[in-house]
Amino acid sequence: MEEWVGELWHKYITRKASQDYQEARVNFTDVNKSVGMVFRALGGDAIKRVEAASSRDYQVRRTFLQKISGENMQSSLAWQDEESLRLPESLAVFPSADLNRDLYIWLAVLAAQQQSGFKHWAIDNQQLVVDVLTQYPSLKPRYQRLAQAFVATRADHSKRPQAEQQMEQAIINAVLSPGSVTEFPRVNFAPQAVYLWLYPSAKLDPFVLPENLNDITEEQNDNDSQSKKSQASRKKAERIDSPECRDGMMIFRLESMFSWSEFSKLDRGTDDSEEDEEEYHRIAEDLDKITLSKQQNQKSANIKIDLDLPSASEDDIPLGEGIKLPEFNYKSQQLEQDRCLLQPMMPRDCHAQKLPQRLQKTAKVIQSQFEQLQSVRYWLKGQPQGEELDLTAWLDFHVESQISPTQEKGLYQSFRGNNRDISTLLLADISMSTDAHLDDNTRVIDVVQDSMLLFGEALHTVGDRFAMYGFSSVKRTNVRFSLLKNFNESYNDQIRGRVQAIRPGFYTRMGAAIRQSLNILAEQNSTQKLLLILTDGKPNDIDHYEGRFGIEDTHQAIQEARKLGIKPFCITIDVEAEEYLPYLFGSDGYTVILKPSQLPIKLPQLYHQLTSH
Repeated sequence: MEEWVGELWHKYITRKASQDYQEARVNFTDVNKSVGMVFRALGGDAIKRVEAASSRDYQVRRTFLQKISGENMQSSLAWQDEESLRLPESLAVFPSADLNRDLYIWLAVLAAQQQSGFKHWAIDNQQLVVDVLTQYPSLKPRYQRLAQAFVATRADHSKRPQAEQQMEQAIINAVLSPGSVTEFPRVNFAPQAVYLWLYPSAKLDPFVLPENLNDITEEQNDNDSQSKKSQASRKKAERIDSPECRDGMMIFRLESMFSWSEFSKLDRGTDDSEEDEEEYHRIAEDLDKITLSKQQNQKSANIKIDLDLPSASEDDIPLGEGIKLPEFNYKSQQLEQDRCLLQPMMPRDCHAQKLPQRLQKTAKVIQSQFEQLQSVRYWLKGQPQGEELDLTAWLDFHVESQISPTQEKGLYQSFRGNNRDISTLLLADISMSTDAHLDDNTRVIDVVQDSMLLFGEALHTVGDRFAMYGFSSVKRTNVRFSLLKNFNESYNDQIRGRVQAIRPGFYTRMGAAIRQSLNILAEQNSTQKLLLILTDGKPNDIDHYEGRFGIEDTHQAIQEARKLGIKPFCITIDVEAEEYLPYLFGSDGYTVILKPSQLPIKLPQLYHQLTSH
């Protein structure tokens, strides 16, 4: 009964204290695609994620009802950093859903034109608005509608302190006439949120705005965790020192029963089941701030290093001392030479194997489809040299020479073929994520192996030259490049054995693997060169290659491929690939396989489509 009454009271008091227009609320998930399109079309960074921003602390003066209900302590504001653009999780600041939707579009336009951080939040936002309206005059009517609605929804400040009244009037004037206000008074509270403007980046600040707006500077947020769900909002984070607790035991009494519990300063591992993972996500959503310890036990770090790499006796066989390759640093916009060390490797314990029985029927179907691409071979007669004597030409020459002296003509015939002049390199991602299970009996790595085997059967049938490699990485000094078949080897049971011997590796340093593939393809004399990349996720590694660094390096490697006349094409099973692959490969340079189990059949078919014209 108490809980029921409390729940009713909470709903009532929250509704009374709220200043939002709930009936006109627009969620970010409803407009994220159109907002992202506008942001990038008007010059926004193509690689930036456009996602929802979690609420952040915002110290404003609150009404009596808001204090009772606990409302208006946080606000979801628009801001961006070098990784992403964050927009409010939902907007209900205007009484019309159309206006709230227009506000999302306006914020995306504003963010696309922002070139640097804030030196003065209010003055810089005015200048940003002026720049946008000057460059896009057609947006003026939309902005005026938003500005008028903004003024109409502002709270009454007539009973507030004089400084706060002056601040509010200055903000209203700045919104209605951008660029007209150059001075803002000091206030003890942040002004009511200005949803028409962008805010500085949120990191660890407990307050969004300090007392003096002149002191506001943009903060960088380079350590945001990757959200597992694409629409999940970002959380604040802070690091604290671990408590210095040296007591070994704790004793406490519960009712009449004594209980002894060991208290040790240890990081205890747990099993992550799907149920636990869902529960963790739910708890994380309820938290306003996630706290991490700054300290790390050195012993556990040593254990992690020991677990990263297998022993030399169990690892794949290295071929040579490694190859130094460059890597693109997007912060300096430079290609740093000899930054990565790529190690060619051969799968250990591989031996000749036949094509698995489960694939033989599918292989025959694919081979029959590829027969139409097979080269047509014929005899070219009357040649000055060739494999055999052209009897018809020799007889004609003999008869003519008996009648009168005649010049010798071509007396040989040569067996020629209308060969498809193409070289293809299949580069497969065999990182640790491929160890994930698709069902009770099949892992991603199993699907990758089947795909490469059927790909080899198809190209062997048509007679095209091809090579196959796999890659994974552990930091930039250990990019593992597994040789499965080079261009000079014929496809046979030994190659099939190598493919069936590959195992899940580590991380996905894609840029270095692509550059080595380009070096191999550049040595081929074919007029057409195709690089097929098979992956299940975005580029990543544990030494700052996560996020934008890896994306930009891979993008640069793809641009290098196109300059060399090599056509790159990506096949992925990552359901979130559309967030980053258009930037890497272009709109027609990739495909997403929604059902990974279909990959073995789809891969040869895609090759057929790419090379049949």
